[in-house]
Amino acid sequence: MLAAPIATSACVTQLKRACYSPLQYRSAYNLNPLYAEGITGKGRTIVIVDSFGSPTIQHDLDVYSTQWGLPKSQVQVVKWGQVPAFDPTNADMDGWAGETTLDVEAAHAVAPGANIVLLETGVSETEGPVGIPEMMSGINHLVNAGQADVVSMSWATSEAEFPGFDVGDYTSLTTLRYAFTNAAQHGVTLTASSGDGGGDSTKLDAAWPAGDPLVTAVGGTELQLNDQGVRTAPDAAWSGSGGEQSQVFARPGYQDPVRQAVGDHRGTPDVSMAGSPNGALWLYSSFDPANTGWTADGAGTSESSPLFAAVVALADQAAGHRLGVIDNDLYRLYAQHSAGLVDVTTGSTGTSGYTAGPGYDQTTGVGTVDATKLVHALAHRN
Repeated sequence: MLAAPIATSACVTQLKRACYSPLQYRSAYNLNPLYAEGITGKGRTIVIVDSFGSPTIQHDLDVYSTQWGLPKSQVQVVKWGQVPAFDPTNADMDGWAGETTLDVEAAHAVAPGANIVLLETGVSETEGPVGIPEMMSGINHLVNAGQADVVSMSWATSEAEFPGFDVGDYTSLTTLRYAFTNAAQHGVTLTASSGDGGGDSTKLDAAWPAGDPLVTAVGGTELQLNDQGVRTAPDAAWSGSGGEQSQVFARPGYQDPVRQAVGDHRGTPDVSMAGSPNGALWLYSSFDPANTGWTADGAGTSESSPLFAAVVALADQAAGHRLGVIDNDLYRLYAQHSAGLVDVTTGSTGTSGYTAGPGYDQTTGVGTVDATKLVHALAHRN
C-alpha cells in the first residue's frame, strides 16, 4: 500500500510494473470527447455484483474521486440475503472487499456520471453453483425493480464444476439462467470477466457466466502508456486472460461472422479491455485498517468487466435507452469493420490458450475499444 499514487514512470522504476490513473485511461480509450459532449453515464445505472461487499466502499470511492478530480457518486448498497458483518481478518471477505473496490472504482472511472448499485450477497461465490443462486435472485430483483441498465459480474466459475457436466447434464447451470433471460427481456446488458486462467484450446469448458450467450465476455489486455496516457505501443493480449469454448452452449447467431474461429460452440471472449497486472488501475481502499492506501496490483479480467460495463452505460445514455444484449451489436460492428473496435494482434493466452492475430480470436475477441467511436456507433446503431 502507498500513501498516494505515483507516476507511471516511477511505478516502473520502483515497482517494476506500470500503474495507470483513470485520467490515463481516459486518454487511452478516447473517452474525453464523450465527456465534452456531456456523455458521462448520467441517468444510467451500473449494477456491481459481489459477495459480502466492502464496508468502506462509499468513503473509498469519495477519496478516489477527490484524488482524480472525478464527480462524487453515491453508491446504493443492496444487501441480498444474510450478509455477515465484515471481518478484515477473514481472507475470503477481505478478497471480496478488494474485488468490490476494484469493480466500483473502475466503473466510476469510465462512467463518472452513472449511478452505481452494489449488490452484496451473503454467500461467497466459489466454484460451481455455490453462491450463485443468491446472486441470480438479487440480479433478478433489481431487473424487475427497474434498477439496472448494465450488470457487471467480475467472477467466474468453470462449466465443468457444475454437477452433471461430466455426463452431459447441464441443468444445474441452465436453471440459474433465469435472471439473465429476464435481464435480456428488459433490455439490460450483462458483462462478465472471461477468467484469469489463460484460456484453454484443448477442451470445451468455458468460464460461466462469461460463456453464457446472453452475457458479454470481457477479456484482458495489456496497455503500454506514458505518463500522459498516450500509447507507446499497441495493446497486447494479456497472457492470463481467459478464452474458451463452451460445452453447454452452441454458437449463438451473433457469432456466425466468426464461425471459422469458434466452430459450433459459444466462444469467449467477445471484447477486451485492460486486465494485466503490468499496467493496472490505481485503487484506494480502507476496509482493512491495517492496510489502508493506494494499490495498483492488477486484478485481471475482474478489471476489464466493469470497465466495459461502464462503456455500455455511456452508450445507453447516448442512445437514450438500454441496448440489451450488446453482443448482437459488437459482432455486427465487427463485420462492418467499425472504427470503434480496435483489433489486437499481438500476445497470447496461456500455454494451452490462443494467439492473437488479425481479426477475431479467442485471445481478445473482436478487439478492444475506441470508446468515443464505439459509443456513437452503438447509440446510433450504425
